[in-house]
Amino acid sequence: MNPDAATLWRRPRSALAALLACLGMLGAFSIDTYIPAFSGIARSLDATPVQMQQTLSAYLFGFAVMNLFHGALADSFGRRPVVLWGIAVFTLSSLGCALSQTVGHLIFFRLVQGMSSGASMVVGRAIIRDMFPPDEAQRVMSQVTIYFGVAPAVAPIVGGLLLVHFGWHSVFVFLTFVGVVMWTLSWRLLPETLHATQAQPFHPAHLLKGYWEMVSSPRFLALALASGVPFNGMFLYILSAPVFLGDLLHLPPTHFFFLFLFTIGGIMGGAFLSGKLAGKMTKGRQIRIGFTIMFTIATINLLLNALFTAQAWWAIPPIGVFSFGWALMVPVVTLLVLDQAPLRRGMASSLQACIGSVANAFVAGVISPLVMHSTLHLALASLLMSCIGIVAWFFVRKGVLAGEQA
Repeated sequence: MNPDAATLWRRPRSALAALLACLGMLGAFSIDTYIPAFSGIARSLDATPVQMQQTLSAYLFGFAVMNLFHGALADSFGRRPVVLWGIAVFTLSSLGCALSQTVGHLIFFRLVQGMSSGASMVVGRAIIRDMFPPDEAQRVMSQVTIYFGVAPAVAPIVGGLLLVHFGWHSVFVFLTFVGVVMWTLSWRLLPETLHATQAQPFHPAHLLKGYWEMVSSPRFLALALASGVPFNGMFLYILSAPVFLGDLLHLPPTHFFFLFLFTIGGIMGGAFLSGKLAGKMTKGRQIRIGFTIMFTIATINLLLNALFTAQAWWAIPPIGVFSFGWALMVPVVTLLVLDQAPLRRGMASSLQACIGSVANAFVAGVISPLVMHSTLHLALASLLMSCIGIVAWFFVRKGVLAGEQA
């Protein structure tokens, strides 16, 4: 924690949480806002389905690769410069997407957009731990999770409205505007939270040593898996939504919002409770309760789908309960990940984000296509995701929570 933290931010804690959450939402908005415009972009640019998929793949590739470096840069040059440069590049690349006349240009600018959009999310986590002691940091992280949970629900609605009324170019004009607003707010409000005594040398040997210490640490890797993999227990339902909701549950598109309503409601409710429990419940117990909720509801969901033909009224709510359990424990586990490297919290946040991105990409590209055509298979995959997180947490809980009842 920065020893001068008390003098760096004098506004309400919720204001800093809101700023960091908005910064972290750039990535979600970059994906979810333009997805409704897929068909419109394809017609306008005469792009094939494969080329359109490349606009998403390029973004995800750039996002995952650069997540490895945003934090290391912030550990050396400061949190504020990395955030400001990241938003600036994001804004320019969004404008480039809006002005693209060929699908090749769009793929290139989407790659650059992905490379830059993760900076504020990765560095934002490190800023929270720079500024607040553990219990207070948990409350702020929970508030960030609440705000962040709104993005996946709001972004497609915004993108759809812009597409219908102004065309697909307006989606990226909107993202450009968002980038300008966030850069301005960050330039005016965001303090430099990396203390001068905690800055790390930006030298290849030093960086490689730091990366190696983390990737060779079973404790760090297990915590990163415990925080990132269970998310996919609900995320695969989002990825499979058109088939799950339309083909399997026979819901019309106008009712698809029910899935997002339960999912986002669960995330916001779990994150809210996590913040309320900070300092009142041991970390080990809170994490255990979160995993218990996920495992229990995933098991019930599997049994129901094995015994009965899925109906929307009982098949969707378990996803919301699962989301609640994940959001209850993830702020705590995320902070434990950062505390594994007190002098390299930016790098730790980078690696955690990279591991999460790789897990998400694997689920999106491999798992979801395999299981989306069966509610039973979806339920089984969701249960397995929670089990991976439970096993990872069980492996390290005693060492991480030394001195605290796990």
